[in-house]
Amino acid sequence: MPVLLLNDHDVRARLDAPTAVRAVRAALLAAHEGGLHAPARVHAELGGGDLVFTAGQLRTEKLFGFRAYDTLVGAEQLVAVWGTDDGRLRAVVHGDELGPRRTGAIGAVAVDAAANPGPVRLGLIGAGTQAWTQLWAIRSVRELNEVTVASRRPERAEAFARRAAEELGVAVRAVRTAEEAVRDRDVVVVATNSAVPVLDADWVSPGTHVTTLGPKTVAHHEVPPALVDRADVLFTDSPAQAAAYDEPHIFPTARMTALGAILSGAAPGRTSPDQITVFCSVGLAGTEVAVAAALCERV
Repeated sequence: MPVLLLNDHDVRARLDAPTAVRAVRAALLAAHEGGLHAPARVHAELGGGDLVFTAGQLRTEKLFGFRAYDTLVGAEQLVAVWGTDDGRLRAVVHGDELGPRRTGAIGAVAVDAAANPGPVRLGLIGAGTQAWTQLWAIRSVRELNEVTVASRRPERAEAFARRAAEELGVAVRAVRTAEEAVRDRDVVVVATNSAVPVLDADWVSPGTHVTTLGPKTVAHHEVPPALVDRADVLFTDSPAQAAAYDEPHIFPTARMTALGAILSGAAPGRTSPDQITVFCSVGLAGTEVAVAAALCERV
C-alpha cells in the first residue's frame, strides 16, 4: 500500500474532535497501563534554535512514530507513523494543524475527567490557535452553557467569537478583561505565551477546573504561583515530560498526578464539587502518532 501523505487541508477536512479525543484518551490510558512507551522530548541544538522530537510506541495498536518541530524558524511540523508488525511507513502528516488539535484533544479529556459533571461555563484567556483547538475539542465532551474569551488585543477576541459562531456554531462572548473571562466559570483555559501571570488566583471560583497551556516555569509563567496553593488537584498528561524541563515548573512535579492514572481510576481526581483542579498540559509524546493513525483511518 502507498504511504499516505497528508497536509493541513486533510487534517481540517478529515479529523473531527470526537476522533481526536478518542485517540488521545486511549493513548493516555495506555501510557498509564504500560501500552505506550513515550520518553521525554529530545532537543537537537542547531545553533540559534533546536530541532525537537517527540516519539512514542503504541504497543496495543502496533504503531510507532515521531513528531518533529523546530524552535529555529517556525517551520511546519512533521509526524510519521510506522507499523511495528511489518516496519512499513504508514503515513506522514506535515503542517501546523495536527499538533494543536492533538493538544486540544488532551485538554478536552482533562476537562471531562476533572470538571464538575454536566454543562460548563467556559472562559478562555488567549484567542490564538491553542485556544481555538481547546474550544474545538471541549465542545465534543461537554455541553457549553456560556463561553467567554479575552485577549490582550480585543479585536482578536472579537474575531475569535465570530469564527466560533461561523465554523463551530458556538456562541462566544468577547470580554474586555481576563477577570471577566475567569470569574464564575466552571472551566478556565489559559492559552497564552505570556511570561507573567495573566490572571489572579483569587478570581478562580471554588469548583473551577483550570487548564494552563503556556509558559509555566519558575521564571516564565502565565498563571500565578498562588494558583498552586489554591489547587486541590494538580495533574499533567506526562509527568516525565514535566520533570524534564531545563527549568523547574511552578507546579511541583511531586504533587502532579498523571491524567492517565485518573482516567483509569488508579488515582483520585476531583472528589468534591468545591475543589479547584489544575491541569498542566505539557504534551504527552506519542499522542501525535495516535491522532495521526486515527486520521489515517478516516482517509
